[in-house]
Amino acid sequence: MQNTAIKESSGDRIFNGINYVVLIIFTLTVLYPLVFIVSASFSSPEAVSAGKVWLYPINFSLEGYAAVFKHKMIATGFLNSIYYTVVGTIINLILTFMVAYPLSRKDFQAKNVIMALFVFTTLFSGGLIPSFLLVKELGMLDTRWALIIPGAVTVWNMIVSRTFFKVTFPDELLEAAQIDGCSDFKFIWKIVLPLSGPIIAVMSLFYAVAHWNTYFNALIYLKDQHLYPLQLVLREILIQNQVDPAMLTDVSELASRAALTDLLKYSLIVVSTIPIMIVYPFVQKHFVKGMMIGSLKG
Repeated sequence: MQNTAIKESSGDRIFNGINYVVLIIFTLTVLYPLVFIVSASFSSPEAVSAGKVWLYPINFSLEGYAAVFKHKMIATGFLNSIYYTVVGTIINLILTFMVAYPLSRKDFQAKNVIMALFVFTTLFSGGLIPSFLLVKELGMLDTRWALIIPGAVTVWNMIVSRTFFKVTFPDELLEAAQIDGCSDFKFIWKIVLPLSGPIIAVMSLFYAVAHWNTYFNALIYLKDQHLYPLQLVLREILIQNQVDPAMLTDVSELASRAALTDLLKYSLIVVSTIPIMIVYPFVQKHFVKGMMIGSLKG
């Protein structure tokens, strides 16, 4: 029996070695900031302010997290962000797929006109003030719907979903189902949705991350603090702990507040990103497949 193993040449070994070195450097470059932020969030304010934290926590402390979670609005902000993320993502998925699937069908006569209108909105926008006036006139100002309805459909996500449907469900499959007496609604419920797991997972992640990180729209449309999402609550915490030298005469107190402000930055980053990091592994297996299929030109 002949040995079919291919022996690597010296050039191949050098090439592979360079690839490994580049990949290791790239991985460390991406990983180190994450490790630094987590380590700094568990260090003492003095160690963070003095720049002693490099790789692991110095003078282990939970003072930063204690300052964050003792704020009375942190629980409300968490619940509000969960509400915006769950309800908003469900509405996003329903409306996005209701638009994307018909536009993927060749027998839909008006698809080119409607698609042109959607693409037009990606090139031209009314701007911030007209958007604010529109939300105000619709009666959504200072309500939860102000953070959900205006961005209910993202055109790019709709295009990716449309391409996924177009590639995954050919006309022959629809024709075969229609011959067997399958209606459009039954075709969607029995065939399209069960086979659309990858694109549903990808779109859910995209929309959920956008809702969880919502900040600017909340700052513009919301006045009631009980409606603030987590990101806006964290902003309020950080602002409240900013140091105003004119208000502090004790040098030691000034230094202490400045150190706590630096520590809060890292603690707030960890608090705001943990929920998304927990969810991501559950959809990661569908992510690559959904993006690759949905990114094909349709």
